[in-house]
Amino acid sequence: MQQFESLFDFNRTSLHMPNLRIPDILEIVIIAFLVYHILVWARNTRLWSLLKGVIVIVAFILIAAIFNMSTILWIVEKVFGIAITAMVVILQPELRKALEELGRKNFLSNVFNIGDGKFEGRFSDKTLNEITRACVEMAKVRTGALIVIEQTHPLTEFERTGIDVDGIVTSQLLINIFEHNTPLHDGAVIIRGDRITSATCYLPLSYNEGIGKELGTRHRAGVGVSEVTDSLTIIVSEETGKISVAYEGVLERAVDSDRLRERLRVIQNKHKTEAPVKHFARKAKVKKQ
Repeated sequence: MQQFESLFDFNRTSLHMPNLRIPDILEIVIIAFLVYHILVWARNTRLWSLLKGVIVIVAFILIAAIFNMSTILWIVEKVFGIAITAMVVILQPELRKALEELGRKNFLSNVFNIGDGKFEGRFSDKTLNEITRACVEMAKVRTGALIVIEQTHPLTEFERTGIDVDGIVTSQLLINIFEHNTPLHDGAVIIRGDRITSATCYLPLSYNEGIGKELGTRHRAGVGVSEVTDSLTIIVSEETGKISVAYEGVLERAVDSDRLRERLRVIQNKHKTEAPVKHFARKAKVKKQ
C-alpha cells in the first residue's frame, strides 16, 4: 500500500498535477454549469452569431501575436474596451431578458415553500373554463382574438397602451370584446387573475424566422409578448378559425379545447408539483399538429 502511495505521489509530482481540494472541485462544477447555461441561452439569441464573428477576430489576433504584428496588436489593445461596451449595448435586450428569467426562477421561494399545500393558483377553475369556452366559440365563427394571461412578469407596460376594462372574466365578455366592428376588438386583451384588466393593447412583434410566413400580425404579436415575458398567449385565427398558444417564444398551432384547457391548467399553478416548462417544446421552434 505504501509503495502504491509513493508511486502515485511520484507520478503526480512528475506530471505537475495540482493538489485538488473539495472547494476547487466545487468551483469547477459551478463554472462548468454557468458556462453550459450561458451557451444554451446564447444559442437562441443574436449572441450566437456574434460569437462566430468574435472567434474569427480572435483567430486573426492570435496570428498577429504569433508573427509579432505590433501595429495590429496596438489597435486591438486600444479598441478592446470600446468593443466590450458596444457588445453590451447591442445585446442589451438579450441581457435584460436573461436577467429577468433568472429573477423569475424564485430559487429561495421554492426552497422555503416546500410542502405548502395551500397555494390557490393564479386564477380559478371558472376563469379557466370561461376562457376555453370563449376561444372555442370564437373559433367556430372565425372571430379573431388575442388573449394574454399574466403570470409572474407584470404586463403593466402593455396595459398602458390599451383601454382599462377591469371586469370579471366571462366568455360573454370576451366574445363581445372581440366582436367585429366593436370599439375594443382590435388589439390584445390582458387577463390578470380572474379579471380582464385591459383591451386593445399593443404587443411587440416577434422576428422569429421559425414562424410560418402564412401567419399574420396577430400570431407574431402573440409570440412576441411570450418572448419578452412569461405570459401565455392565446390566438384565435380570423382566417382559419384555429386556436394557437404561445409560451416562452414557442407557438403551438391548431390546439383543441382539451389541449387548451391542459395548457391553461399548467400555468394556473394550483399545485407546487407542477412545472410549466416541462410541458412545452423547446424554444425557437414552432410545433404543428
